[in-house]
This record gives sequence, structure tokens and C-alpha cells, in this order.
Amino acid sequence: MFLKQSAESLEQENTPTSAERWNVLLVDDEPDVHTITEMALRNIEFEGQKLNFLNAYSGAEAREIMAEHSDIAVVFLDVVMETDDAGLLFAKWVREELGNQLVRIILRTGQPGQAPEEKVIVEYDINDYKEKTELVKSKLFTTTLSALRGYRDLLRVEDARKFQERSRIGLETVIQSSTKVFEKRSLREFIQGLLSQLSSLLHIDQDTLLIQTPTLAALEDIEQGSLEVLAGTGTLKDCRDVPLHVMKLMQKAIDEKHSLLENNCFVGYFGYSKKKISLLYIEGVEDLDDIDHKLIEIFSTNVTIAFENLMLNSEIQDTQTELINLLSDVVENRSMEAANHVKRMAEVCYILAEKYGMPAEDCELLRRAAPMHDIGKIGIADKILLKPGKLDTEEFEIMKQHAEIGYRILERSKRPILRTAADIAYEHHEKFDGTGYPRQLKGEEISIWARIVAVADVFDALTHARCYKDPWPIEKVVEYFLDHKGRHFDPKVVDLLLKNLDDVTLVNHRYPDS
Repeated sequence: MFLKQSAESLEQENTPTSAERWNVLLVDDEPDVHTITEMALRNIEFEGQKLNFLNAYSGAEAREIMAEHSDIAVVFLDVVMETDDAGLLFAKWVREELGNQLVRIILRTGQPGQAPEEKVIVEYDINDYKEKTELVKSKLFTTTLSALRGYRDLLRVEDARKFQERSRIGLETVIQSSTKVFEKRSLREFIQGLLSQLSSLLHIDQDTLLIQTPTLAALEDIEQGSLEVLAGTGTLKDCRDVPLHVMKLMQKAIDEKHSLLENNCFVGYFGYSKKKISLLYIEGVEDLDDIDHKLIEIFSTNVTIAFENLMLNSEIQDTQTELINLLSDVVENRSMEAANHVKRMAEVCYILAEKYGMPAEDCELLRRAAPMHDIGKIGIADKILLKPGKLDTEEFEIMKQHAEIGYRILERSKRPILRTAADIAYEHHEKFDGTGYPRQLKGEEISIWARIVAVADVFDALTHARCYKDPWPIEKVVEYFLDHKGRHFDPKVVDLLLKNLDDVTLVNHRYPDS
């Protein structure tokens, strides 16, 4: 009566869910074998978990179940089912095609001659071999516990391996992410890179917000509007009023002076100076383990350093740019150039450099350096510089000296902006055909910086009034550049100018002469 109890009645008993049990797959074409096996093993408990039985009555059914369940601990496998070797083929499929090396496979056969033990264990990676006649209840109990111990131990080894691999990959991700952030030179690029890399590190795509604020002592200070929203994504994109729950978390990070994770929200704390703090808020951060916390901590530390360096570098560059613009204005005012000439010329240089395909960093470098192209005029006497009429040959030779004077003024600097400005000052009057001055450079002997400045400088001069001429109509300007293409100017730069006339002339409207 005990042996006849059906497997269906066993499933109705009050047992833990399959998620809390060891999955055991029974593969046999005889239903009674399933029933007897389940009855014999029903009370087994290993490390606080009971067994959950899965049933297959052919090799084909067994494959379907194995493909759906990656956490099967033990398989009791018959050899002869729909074919004489169905069980052996299933075992070979599990190991070689499915790639499952963890599951413990126990072969049970009623025909030992059909599958010799030594050959089967060696060739099919079987973990145990039993004849059905010897699997009495006590023997079945011992065999099952031994298999479960083996599976548990392999799981621990595999978990340790995955832990090490995940740690390695995670650290590589942090290093790569941090490196990408370090590469950003502008604050806007840094912010976008920060949001992108940290979201990638945490494998999320949720609302993010980055703000900058003075060091605060109370939440009320934030509410009074002292914070500056730098960037946001998702529903927080372009937000001006930071939600109260976000501000509370940010204030907590400020009070504790470190990043925090709370209520599935991450707040990164980047205190890059005594006066300013940057705070990064990310929603939807769930299921972070110790590795994730460590990776975030490493990333946050690296980003803090990057932010500090970026702000110092930005301050230096801004100071250099301000001094350059002030000196350029002095030179332009002294030489009676039109107002806003250097601003327009610098913006046109940026447009042409970008269209030329130069890296963003180089485009910005050219925009900052271009206003210094005529700095050498500071060394030219007023009687020549301010002469209203045409210069005679001797006077023109003196005027030409401003290119070399500008170079000499700037060449000693080791700063990239001033070094670039030195090359521009020296070469912006060279001509593509080699007939320019002061060194008669030809073609690509002239730096790309100077070739672009030459086009932008002449374009602005032609399209604006001078004391000796009216502004030219755009049609005449186009004709002039086509006529001097390949002679005075780099043909490629001229083509880019004419192809992007709408963008270039828009600069004229943004910075008109006063």
C-alpha cells in the first residue's frame, strides 16, 4: 500500500516551495520507479532544504526540463527508454551541449550489460552508477546525500569563481569609467560622462540629477535656491525645482560628507572644494551587494579627484581666456578694428574646425587662441598702424613684422592656448601657394590653426565696415573666396566656409558691431 501511493498525492503535502528546495530530476520510462523513488526520499533534508522532484519519462522530456531549470542538483537517469541509449545520449547532451558541469548524474539501469559501469563513467561523465536492484531505501538515501554534497561544493567553487570574475570585471569597469571621466575637459562633457558612466556601472536607466551647491548646514539653505542644477535625465531632465525627497537625501549626504544609498536611491557626494559640493542623485538602484558598494566607493573617489582637477584646470583656462580677450580688445581698439571682430572670428574658427573634423578639444583650443592672431600689432608704431591710406612699400614691410613680433611674445609660454596662439600669430598671413609672409610657407607647411584663422579673419573683414571700406555683399565675398581658393586660402577650408555660410553669417548677427 505504501509503495502504491501515487506521486500526485505527495505533491499535495505541505512542503516548501521549489525555490527553497533541492531540485531532483527523475528520468525513467516506468512510472512506478518515479513513485518509489519519491517515497524513499520524501523526508530527506539537506542544509535545511527538502527535495523538489521533477519528472521526465523519456530522454526528450528530460532535455526540455533541463533546458528550463538551470538549478537541478541531481539527476537519477535510466539508460534504456525510447531507445537503448537514450539515457547516455541525454547525459552527453547535458555535459557537452548544455554545458552543465554542476549537476550530479546518477545512472540507474536494470540491464547492467547494456551499459558497462567503467565505460559509462569515463566516457559520459557520469558521477555514480547503480543497478536498480541495489537501490534499496537506505542505499538510495546515502547516494542522494552524497550527490547533494558534491553539488553544493561545486556551487561554492563556482560562486567563488564568479565572485572573483565579477570583482575583476567590476574593477575594470570602474577604471575604464573613471578614465573616461578624466578625459573630459569641459564641465558639460564631464557631467554627461559622469551620468553615463555611473549609470552603466550600476546597470540602470533611471532618473538622475546632478547639482552644485555651497557647503550647507541645513536643508532650508537648499530650499532658498542656493543650489545650481547642472544636468538631469528622465523625469528630472531640465528640472528647476528639486523634489523635496531628493533634497532630503542630498542634505543627508552633505551632513555625513560621503555618498549614500537609501530607499533604492544613490546620492554621490563630490566635495571638490571648501565652498562647493556636487551631488549626484540616481533613482532605481536596487540589489546592490558588497562588490557594488565598493565599486561605487572607488568610482566616487576617482570622480571627486577628477572634479577637483577639472575645476582647477577650468579656472586656469578661463583666466587665460579672459586675459587673451582683454589683450586682444586692446590691440583691436588700438588698431581701430571693428568692435566684436575677435569674438566673431573666434566663433567662425570654431565652426570651421568642427566641420573640418578636428577633435572637440582642439576646436575649443582654437576658439580660445584665435583672438591673439594680431597681438604683434602692439609693437607697430601708431603712424603706420593707424595710417588711413594705403601703406607704401617700406611701411608695409614694417607692418609685416607684427606676425613675428606676436610669435616672439607668445612662444615662451608652455600653456597649450598660448603655444597655439603663437603659431597662429606667426602663420596667419602665410598663403597656401607660398607667397605669404613672413616665411613663405606653402600648403600644409602652414599649421591648420593658421589656415583656418586666415579664412575666418578675412571673411569677417570683408563682411564688416572698416574706416577705408563698406561691408561687402555676401555674393561678392563668395566670389572673392572662390577666386583665391588654392592661392591664398586652403581649398578645403574655403569649401567648408561656403558650405556652412548660414551658420557663419549667424555669428555676425549674434555679435554685431556696436
